[in-house]
Amino acid sequence: MKKKIVIPILALGILITTASFKNDFFEIAKQIEIFTTLYKELNMNYVDETTPAMLMDKAINGMLADLDPYTVYWNEQEVEDARIKNSGTYTGIGATVQTQKEKIIITEPFEGYPADKAGLKAGDEIVKIGNITLSDFEDDAGELLKGVAGSEVQLTFKRQGKTQTTTLKREKVDVKAVPYYNLINNDIGYIVLRAFNQKTTIETKAALEDLKSQGATKIILDLRGNPGGLLNEAISIVNLFVPKGEVITTTKSVIEKYNKTYKTTKDPIDTEIPLVVLVNGRSASASEIVSGGLQDLDRAVIIGARSFGKGLVQRPKKLTYGTQLKVTISRYYTPSGRCIQALDYWNRDENGDPIRLDPKNYNTFKTKGGRTVYDGGGILPDIELESSKFSPITTALLKDNAIFDYATEYYYTHQLTDWKGFEFSETDFQNFLQFLKKKNFSYETETEKKFAEALRRAEDDELKDGIQSSYNVLMASIEAAKQKDLVAKKVEIKSLLNDEILKRYFYAKGLYDYQIQHNPEVLEAVSVLNDANKYNRILK
Repeated sequence: MKKKIVIPILALGILITTASFKNDFFEIAKQIEIFTTLYKELNMNYVDETTPAMLMDKAINGMLADLDPYTVYWNEQEVEDARIKNSGTYTGIGATVQTQKEKIIITEPFEGYPADKAGLKAGDEIVKIGNITLSDFEDDAGELLKGVAGSEVQLTFKRQGKTQTTTLKREKVDVKAVPYYNLINNDIGYIVLRAFNQKTTIETKAALEDLKSQGATKIILDLRGNPGGLLNEAISIVNLFVPKGEVITTTKSVIEKYNKTYKTTKDPIDTEIPLVVLVNGRSASASEIVSGGLQDLDRAVIIGARSFGKGLVQRPKKLTYGTQLKVTISRYYTPSGRCIQALDYWNRDENGDPIRLDPKNYNTFKTKGGRTVYDGGGILPDIELESSKFSPITTALLKDNAIFDYATEYYYTHQLTDWKGFEFSETDFQNFLQFLKKKNFSYETETEKKFAEALRRAEDDELKDGIQSSYNVLMASIEAAKQKDLVAKKVEIKSLLNDEILKRYFYAKGLYDYQIQHNPEVLEAVSVLNDANKYNRILK
């Protein structure tokens, strides 16, 4: 009787699956054929001359635009850039840069590398590379800075309005995953982890063992500003502090083969040493796997601000001619079951923007020891600090390069020889506010966007004339509130200005030397680690 029932059900299931597969395959083939014929006819018949490659790039980007921002098409150069980023080694000028339409801006020269040796400073605007004027160059000008080790290139740049030249010799650049570690108060090890590349675990383990040999009995792991990277390195970092066999993250997808559980696989370095992890709004992806895993396993106290909330897993898929599709295949979940992802790109609001979960609808989860934690995207610290946050006004200042540009001006108008005597004073902050006025800094809040959209709709309904004056008053009130917000968010703004200015004088090392003595998040971490009762009370 069981066979008579089960066999037909199985046969029906196979039939439905096969039919579904055939339907999907036919639909894909049909749509590709439609696109191919359209693409051919467009290129052959359009009134103006078209470029096949440009049309195809736009078609691909248009197809991906309504998905999440991490599903992207990589050309051959972008594939190579991703490989270099994950390796942590490349040949170049040894600086981070910002490529704009007619210039390349040096944002941070690395100490001792080619850009630094050639005398380049943060804020310098490269306008000519060799014989090529960047305003006349249509492709990615950043590629012109690359070249074989030992090759020389002449750069023409502007600094404070004056044009200068320098000759730079390219060399191998080693991007350290752990750019800094040090001992605080003779017993607290401080490790800065800036990237998850192929050298992350090796460098972190070496730093941890060295600090322990120097007498460290407590550890601070700084993940602030770390955008993530390789998943396996994130698992390995957690494995330094937790036993073999612990679940660190799971990935879930509608595609069965991408549903996986990731566990620690090696013997740890130290499962007992008190541990604090620092995060902020720029700690993302692999950083959130590390901080979320350690929090859910009650292995570390998390301090700072809610992390970015990038909980989508990507995998590169090879295409033809050396190109790739980096496609989102699944979502990350912490050991307690929390989803890291903050924005829902599959359910959007009336403006087409991804939906963010309302705090009232956050779900509760339990850590291994029974503590209550919440989802909602990102990792919410056990101790939140205002200096770690990125409010909308602060984000706008960063996007507009206002903090960067002010630091450049400050560098050329202030003498500073010792970071120990540095303090970004209240007078400095007032000068910054005046700088914003001269710069005509402005930004549009989400509130303003909504009201502007409402006014456009009022025009369609022939109501605009009747509400225009009220709208103007409302916008003036919002503008006044925005100006007050600059002062209200002074703590987080001053923290960013402080860091950017110190890097100009003393490079990254000087900034970290300063932070272990003055930074609010580091000082809070030291305070918690020095108070065993408080540390244990948070975790239990």
